[in-house]
Amino acid sequence: MRRYEIMYIIRPNLEDGVRNALIEEFNKLLTDFGAQDLKVDEWGLRDLAYEIADSKKGYYVVLDVVATVEAVNELGRIMKIRENVIRHIIVNRDEK
Repeated sequence: MRRYEIMYIIRPNLEDGVRNALIEEFNKLLTDFGAQDLKVDEWGLRDLAYEIADSKKGYYVVLDVVATVEAVNELGRIMKIRENVIRHIIVNRDEK
C-alpha cells in the first residue's frame, strides 16, 4: 500500500446534503477497498484559476490516505464518471 494525496473539485451549486453524500461515498469506497489512515480536509468553496464547465468557483476536498493501487484506480474511474466532480488529481506521495 502507498500514501496518496487526492484532490477533487465539486460543482459549487450542489446542496449541502448532496455534496456531503458524494464526499462520504468516495470515502466509503476507499475504506471498502481496505484503505487506512484516511484524512479528509474540506477546503470549501474557492475561486478557480480559470472557468471549468461553466463554473468560476468550486468546492475543494483533499484526501490523504494509505491505499492500494486498485482502490485508487477505482476511485479515479468513479470520479471521471460523476458529473458533479469537475476536476480531480491523484498524487503518489511515497518517496522513492
